[in-house]
Amino acid sequence: MKEYLPFLIWFAVIGAIFAFAWKQGHLARLAEYVTATQQELKKCNWPSREELIQSTVLIFLVIGLLGVFTMASDFVVLSFVKALIKAS
Repeated sequence: MKEYLPFLIWFAVIGAIFAFAWKQGHLARLAEYVTATQQELKKCNWPSREELIQSTVLIFLVIGLLGVFTMASDFVVLSFVKALIKAS
C-alpha cells in the first residue's frame, strides 16, 4: 500500500484541480479556444514543400554569411585593439 500512496496523492491533487477548473468554466473556455485556433489554422496559406526547402536553404546561407561577417569584424577589431596596445 505504501508504494501506491504517492500515486494516490497525485491522482487526488490532479482530480481536485480538474474539478475546480471544470466548475469555474476554464475547461469550456479552453475547448472553445482550441476549436477557434483549429478553424484559424485551416484558413492559413501554408507553403509548399518546394517553398519550404528554398526558404530553409536561404536561411542557412544568410546565417552562414552573418557568421563569416561577424568573425571578420571580430578579427578586424581585435587586430586594431592589439595594434593600439602595442603602440602604447
